[in-house]
Amino acid sequence: MARHHQPRKGSVAFSPRKRAAKETPRIKSWPVAEEPKLLGLAGYKVGMTHVMMVDNAKNSPTEGMEVATPVTILEVPPIFVMGIRAYEKTSRGLKAMGDILSETLNEELKRKISLPKEYNKESALKKIQDNLEYVAEIRVLINTNPKVTSVPKKKPEIFECGVGGKTAEEQLNFALELLGQEISAKDIFSDGEFVDSIAVTKGKGFQGPVKRWGIRIQYGKAARSSKARHVGSIGPWTPSRTMWTVPQAGQMGYHKRTEYNKKILKIGESSEVDAVNPAGGFVKYGLVKNDYIIIKGSIPGPSKRLVILRKAIRAHGKNNDAPQINYISTASKQGV
Repeated sequence: MARHHQPRKGSVAFSPRKRAAKETPRIKSWPVAEEPKLLGLAGYKVGMTHVMMVDNAKNSPTEGMEVATPVTILEVPPIFVMGIRAYEKTSRGLKAMGDILSETLNEELKRKISLPKEYNKESALKKIQDNLEYVAEIRVLINTNPKVTSVPKKKPEIFECGVGGKTAEEQLNFALELLGQEISAKDIFSDGEFVDSIAVTKGKGFQGPVKRWGIRIQYGKAARSSKARHVGSIGPWTPSRTMWTVPQAGQMGYHKRTEYNKKILKIGESSEVDAVNPAGGFVKYGLVKNDYIIIKGSIPGPSKRLVILRKAIRAHGKNNDAPQINYISTASKQGV
């Protein structure tokens, strides 16, 4: 009799499936850009709706036709460049050499960190400039401003953002120009551009192997004599241990995930929020009050979750033309 075989249930690509360390995702790699510019932005997920747009994707079956497309709305109030961080390359990877903080910091930051009472910006800058030959990379420290959105929080998030530039000196000079400034979405991205969305997904708590991995429910005699929603075998006698690839119960969701090449359809200003706000606001979010970004398709996380947008790191050969949007639905959406 032929040996029965079928593909394993569930991907083991994302392992271990445990909770994210924190809700603000940490980005470990940034694209290489010769032009001095910021490489990322943070916003808050509002919800989903749909638009009617003219498909401008080359070789698409609907090219030139008006199509309905699901989209995600992100509210992106201006971000504040609160500091600069220099990294040196060591045998164990990048190591922080020093920080330069802005002389004017958001008062809400005291909810997150201890603000320095006495700080000498010039000495911190001189230390980095004197050791510029050892600097491998310059990044900027950014804090968000959730207080001006519909997100019910005042404590800002702090994250690192990569900076473009051919040399560390060029990156440092550009970062010094941005230090203490507010940056809006249009200063970083443009309509039609591809970005990577990085966020922590919806948390679903402790789940069994059927829901978590998609294994089949036991049937017939096996289900009546024992339990139904478990794996039939957790491994052979040899080796005498349970392999990590066996589908088992555990945490499901609340994982950091990156989705590549999400297309920005439109960047709207705060004066245009009526174009996207439903009557009474978005379900589980409220009204959009600041600049917003319309992204084609879905992105990780529930409403109100912080989402970091990064310049596309794999955007080779992508069409960056902005599509023509003829209609944006403002009907209230349930369960999105």
